[in-house]
Parts: sequence; C-alpha cells; structure tokens
Amino acid sequence: MTRKAIIIGAAGRDFHNFNMFFRENPDYQVVAFTAAQIPYIENRVYPAELAGSMYPDGIPIHSEEKLEELIKHHGVDEVFFSYSDISYENLMHLASRAMAAGASFCLLGTKDTQLVSSKPVVAVLATRTGAGKSTIARMVTKAAQEAGLKPAVVRHPMPYGDLRVAVQHFKSYEDFKKYSITVEEEEEYSDHIGRGIDVFAGVDYRQILEQAERICDVLIWDGGNNDFSFYRADCTIVVADPLRAGHETGYHPSEVNVRIADAVVINKANAATAEMIDKTVRSCSSIHPGAKIFKVNSEVTVDRPDLVRNKAVLVVEDGPSITHGELGEGAGGFAARMLNCRQVDPRANAVGTIKQAYEKYPWMGAVMPALGYSAEQLAELEASINATDCDAVILGTPADLRKRIKIHKPAAKVTFEGRDAGEPAFSLYLKEMFGRLKGRA
Repeated sequence: MTRKAIIIGAAGRDFHNFNMFFRENPDYQVVAFTAAQIPYIENRVYPAELAGSMYPDGIPIHSEEKLEELIKHHGVDEVFFSYSDISYENLMHLASRAMAAGASFCLLGTKDTQLVSSKPVVAVLATRTGAGKSTIARMVTKAAQEAGLKPAVVRHPMPYGDLRVAVQHFKSYEDFKKYSITVEEEEEYSDHIGRGIDVFAGVDYRQILEQAERICDVLIWDGGNNDFSFYRADCTIVVADPLRAGHETGYHPSEVNVRIADAVVINKANAATAEMIDKTVRSCSSIHPGAKIFKVNSEVTVDRPDLVRNKAVLVVEDGPSITHGELGEGAGGFAARMLNCRQVDPRANAVGTIKQAYEKYPWMGAVMPALGYSAEQLAELEASINATDCDAVILGTPADLRKRIKIHKPAAKVTFEGRDAGEPAFSLYLKEMFGRLKGRA
C-alpha cells in the first residue's frame, strides 16, 4: 500500500532526500514539500523534470506553517524532516505537530541518503551555521593543491532560483551572473572561485557528482548549515564554534556530525576564552572520544582599514550566521573592535524584510544581516544601510556588497583565514591525510 508523505525542508536536503529515497519509489507518494528558514522558497513547484515519472505535474512547495492543514487535507501517513541547524527543542515541536495531526515523524540517515564517489571525498561539516566551514574548507583545498591534487568543491545546495537547473558549475565570477545567484550563494562560492577552484552546486547531486568527478582528483564537500554530507567521505572534518560552546549536543544534526568526525576543528580560537574552548573540547570529546581535536585561529584582515579605523561604523554581517545561526555578530564585529571603531546600532533604520528579520531573530545585536534573496530585498538592504547614520561601513560578509548595491558611505570589506593555533597542527594533519589519499586519486 502506498503511503502518503510530506517532506519538511528548506530548499536543500529536502530535495536531495527526495531524489535519493522517494523518486520512483512506489511505496510512497510525496504530496508536498514545506519550506522554512529562507525567504521566498515556498509557493514554488519541485519540477516534473526532476521529480520523475510518478510526478508529471511536479510537487508543490508550501510554507511550513501549513503543516497540519496539509497533513489532514491529504491524509498524510508520514512526515520526513529534512533540513538542518534546528534545536532539539524546536525539532521535537515539529514532531509533536505532525504526530498530533495524525502522521508519523521520520528522519533519514546516511545509509539512505549518501552517494558513493569514485574519487576520494573530504567532507567539511560544522556544529552550527557560522562556525567557519568556509575558512576550514579553504585550508583543505590549499592542502590538496600542495599535495599535487586537483580539488573540486561541491557545495551544499542553495537552490533559490530556477529549480530545473540540476547542476551549476562555477569556474569564474562571470558564472555568478549566468545563474543569477543570491548574496548567500556568493558568500559561499566567491573565495573558492578567487583561488581558482571549480565549485559545483544545484539540485541533483548524483548528476553533480558525475560532472565533478570528471575534472578533479579529490572532491571537497563544503557543507551548509550544520548538515552532514550527501557523499560518503573518506575523511570527515567537523568545525566547532567555541563562541557557541555546548551547541554540539543541542542542535540537529550537530551531534551526528561530531559522532562521525575523524577530526574536530575548534575554530576562532583567537576570539574565544580558554574556558569556551575547553568547554567545546569536553563537549565534543564526550560525544566522540576517538576524534582528533585541533585548534585554529580565524585571522581577520580589512582591505581598507584607513576608511574605518576609529570611526563610527555600521557592521554588516553574513546573513545566515546571525539569523537562524543565532550568532550575535561575526567577523565584522571582531574587525570593528580590532580597529577601535564605535558600532552604530542600525535596527531603528531597517526597512521591509530587513526590519522583519530583527523581529524574527531578536538575538541579533547592533549589526545588519546581509540578506539579499531577491532584487526587492537587496533594495531594502541598500535602503537600510544608507539610512543608518555612520561614518563608514564594515562588510563582514564574504560577498562584496559594494558590487551589488550602492553604499553611500565609505565601505571596507573583511576577509578571514585559518591558521594553526598550537599543537597538534591541523595543517600537518591535512598534509598527512592527503598523502594517504593521493594513492587513490
């Protein structure tokens, strides 16, 4: 008997789980996806071209707020949770909603959702959004190149545009225009592209894998949020954030990641206290005593420090890190203190969806999230920045907003790189790891 299912998602793992487990599966009929976390991703349709022969009209995507209504309307048997960076408490609230409406609540694990590559795979995961996966992923790709290997980065999906584009292959900044990417996507792709690394993303990760394997010696999985890899890894590196010590056991799937880790990297060691670092080490070790643990500094530089030093500044931070990632501030705030700046509180000047973000994520401090998921939202971000009374702007986001919007005040951009913070050295671990993997490439 065919069971009716809803996939709870956020335009990422939900589509992958469908492709891996439900597409052409006669035991299930997926009646809908729901969407959360990211704006503008509901009220679309997962396209028939990717949904398979069982879904000639595709599959509708609704707001997560309609979960109970959808369960009752369709007579749903099972709800499959399929996104990341959610507290255990909120995850179980969702489970309770589904169960109270009559459905069972399910999660799919690695066996049902991971693809196997013919090339070595190194997965870079995290315990929370904003822990610094991209920083560590850059250290990993650099080490691969130093070992004489050609890496390709496969990025966790951010399919906020045309869902019919199964594979996106980024080789240059010009490809950003080709695929009309959002600010969030630019934040994750730009540093890799700047270093000459091919980046793949999209919707169908089997097709992505086939294309990436053709051009690389080693595949680097650059995870999103705190999700686990879509590919079975030869080495799993998990980035932990001491500024949110203890979150390893309070968020899904943070604990999954630590339990499967070969190495845990305590990032931002230079921005945390010894007590924070020790708490994070103890937390990770209690979950997985066998994981190797390393400490890395996240070293911040500013491209035009003369524009902001000792000034009253507006700090614009990476959006996901300070919204659903619950990080009050990021690299921009750190840079502001480093340059003796006075931070201006922009909250009263925010408009539209930027103003709504402060209401939805009340833990955000005197910083502005770099939200730009549509042309309208970019215009609201521009208006919110320019309405703030300040001397200059510090851009803590990896995306260069100076090329996307008109900022009326002088603006300096922050970059950050990982450096070993004592022994054992993470860079030496990477050198030894790629030495072992080179024989398989």
